[in-house]
Amino acid sequence: MTKVFNREEYLSEVESYIPWGSSTCSKAASYHPYDPAAIVRGKGCRVWDIEGREFIDFRNGLGPVTLGYAFDEVNEAIKAQLSKGVVYGNPHVLEFELAKVICEIIPCAEMVRFLKTGGEANAAAIRLARAYTGRDHVIQIGYNGWLNTLSSKCAPLPGGMGTSAGSGVPEALSALHHSAGFGNIDDVKALVEKYSGNVAAIMVASAYTDPEIGFTYYPALRKICDENGIVLIYDEIVTGFRIALGGVQEYYGVVPDLAVFSKGMANGMPLSVFCGKRDIMKLCAKGGGCVISSTFGGDALAIAASLATINIYRRDNVVAYLAKMGKKLKDGANKLFEEYNVPIKAVGFDCFPSFVAVPGGRPGIVQDMLLQCYKNGVSFYHVAYINYSHKESDIDEVLSKLKIVCETISK
Repeated sequence: MTKVFNREEYLSEVESYIPWGSSTCSKAASYHPYDPAAIVRGKGCRVWDIEGREFIDFRNGLGPVTLGYAFDEVNEAIKAQLSKGVVYGNPHVLEFELAKVICEIIPCAEMVRFLKTGGEANAAAIRLARAYTGRDHVIQIGYNGWLNTLSSKCAPLPGGMGTSAGSGVPEALSALHHSAGFGNIDDVKALVEKYSGNVAAIMVASAYTDPEIGFTYYPALRKICDENGIVLIYDEIVTGFRIALGGVQEYYGVVPDLAVFSKGMANGMPLSVFCGKRDIMKLCAKGGGCVISSTFGGDALAIAASLATINIYRRDNVVAYLAKMGKKLKDGANKLFEEYNVPIKAVGFDCFPSFVAVPGGRPGIVQDMLLQCYKNGVSFYHVAYINYSHKESDIDEVLSKLKIVCETISK
């Protein structure tokens, strides 16, 4: 039986075994003393921690849990496959079935390959772009997971925490990766001009706080890539299956050459996919010269979970539901922030609103708000991920707790 610690005992002991106290940096406790040191279980839109506290959760595994924790229909698909096996010495037939579904849903997908995490799928896409173009330099826009450390000027964690300088990446490799701010097309043009004829790819992850920028920014990126023979890669790890079933490329109507999806694919089971144009993807076919392979890429449990998850998305129009519940949360939160004169605003896509400080507001006000939310039984991330198990009553309960939070911090 697992030993149950109180918060301080647990953190003291776990950090002697796991650097940072977690294998995922953003999951480690940071809102002391109220956020969970560790989770014991989850169901629907709620989680329970090692101290027995219950939270209405909007972290959702940092995004992968789109339907809800321990969602029955997905669990049944996993159990059914588990009785037949997990991985084999040959591809499982479900891998082919999911590949066809992905090609139906994702506008750019003519061929696909599966891996386990978004970071490695992004790495695969970059390698394919270099193989296809014969070029070396890559422009990275937004947060692309731990791959951001390849550029010394990229933030290594979401939210712009520092830079990646001195992170163990050789300078010669770092010199090939360049950071550009989302929405600033002049940054991109300057880099393309500086490394003229040697830019293999522009990889872009959507900014969450101002969706309207995308309607002009994505067409501008597409134009630059077309004019300069550059592979355009969309990092759809967060946006895929959320803002639209087919992600940013469906929402804005601008199709990339390659795309990466992961969070949202399998309701929490580890799975990612890189997909795109046939003439690029076939470079990682047998004899194509760009070998990308992983023993666990096509494990049948995650793929069975993904097929079940995507079927529910299509059947129940989950994307519309996430937007509806997220808008209720966003509008209700903004009403409370305004009523109590709290200099915070909920902005961005309805399906995962972001909390940002109003210009001129007190430094650290968002962190104070999140801390008090944990104290009152609500677990937020820097974005509030909505899942299909959040009901109207749950959002109402959250807003009643947020009212208490606003009363507290307004004083």
